[in-house]
Amino acid sequence: MSRSDAVPMLSVSNIESCYGPIIAIRGISLEVPRRQIVAVLGANGAGKTTLLKTISGIMEPEKGAVMLEGQAIVGDDPAAIVRKGVAHVPEGREMFPLLSVRDNLRLGAYTRPVADGIAEDMEMVFGYFPILKERARQMAGTLSGGQQQMLAIARGMMARPRIMLLDEPSLGLSPLAVKEIFSVIRRLNVEQGVTMMLVEQNARAALELADYGYVLELGRVVMEGSSSRLMSSPDIQEFYLGVKESGQRGQRRWKRRKTWR
Repeated sequence: MSRSDAVPMLSVSNIESCYGPIIAIRGISLEVPRRQIVAVLGANGAGKTTLLKTISGIMEPEKGAVMLEGQAIVGDDPAAIVRKGVAHVPEGREMFPLLSVRDNLRLGAYTRPVADGIAEDMEMVFGYFPILKERARQMAGTLSGGQQQMLAIARGMMARPRIMLLDEPSLGLSPLAVKEIFSVIRRLNVEQGVTMMLVEQNARAALELADYGYVLELGRVVMEGSSSRLMSSPDIQEFYLGVKESGQRGQRRWKRRKTWR
């Protein structure tokens, strides 16, 4: 392993972010190795979206560090963070509904200094999402939910990211659409070498896709481990996978952070 490969693509250390007087994330630390998919699980209000906003520069933390390949990015403008290789695909897709699919994709490349390669990259994302090529002239707001999620991911790829922050890509989608989108996420990871940080409430789908996972509760990391370890954990099975243990229903709580390496 080279020295560069030993440095994580993304490292978050003791991050604390607030909404006014409300502390949303409390001393979170985690790592995302290069070319891996890392899932971040948790219920509503656990701090998942706030974590992604802090990494991408939309929110500035009260304390802590965010390192991209060993370089600090806290305090950088969000556009500068995109230029450094971070693409944030937000919850709810956030399309430009009155613009065409093609124009939404062009906007994904707005931070690139020159137009060289944009047409080729658009054909690349059309290869992963053929329906977007068919609908290239259609207004984005008229697409189905699954197609809008495809467009959101494709738009993120137009920035040529080294890491993508994906916020609830399965939200509101049919099981078939989720399967298709998660399959493309894996292909982008393997074929394009894009590191992925995947925030999800669909724990089963996320852990089946990811290499490693973290579980957040009330703004803190309460458990982490390889995806296979987390899938076999009684805590994860009970609270996230719908598997109940007799005699323990409703009694289990996170008592300490558990780590498997």
